[in-house]
Amino acid sequence: MTRSGRATACALVAANLVATSLVVTSLVATSLVLAPLTAAWGAGALAVGACGAYGFAYDFAAEQTARSAALRSCEGDCKVVAAVSRNCAAFAIDGRNACGAYGIAAASRLGLAQNDALRQCHLKGGKDCMIRTFVCDAKG
Repeated sequence: MTRSGRATACALVAANLVATSLVVTSLVATSLVLAPLTAAWGAGALAVGACGAYGFAYDFAAEQTARSAALRSCEGDCKVVAAVSRNCAAFAIDGRNACGAYGIAAASRLGLAQNDALRQCHLKGGKDCMIRTFVCDAKG
């Protein structure tokens, strides 16, 4: 390749890099503009049943839709125990006896919900309580 050929090749590569960076910048800007539209989808729910059965749903447009989805994903006779909207919910069970003590809590942050669920499980007699599942919406 001649010197002028290398210069032309370098100029083409530089032009492609600039074009690519403009496309990426445009995509990032577009996603930042669209982010508030998707953040409104924040309804969720947690359903529990016997012996550690659970189901959850998140990022639904409406609470009732999230409740229905959580019940569908739970095996057995389950009930919705928490709806989440700008918060989190956690479900703790006794690891030695999944059909025994349990705890359910909802809070503004995941750590708070988990700690409260574990505390409830221990207060109900659980010896080896652990988080079975949790759910948060987009803001929790």
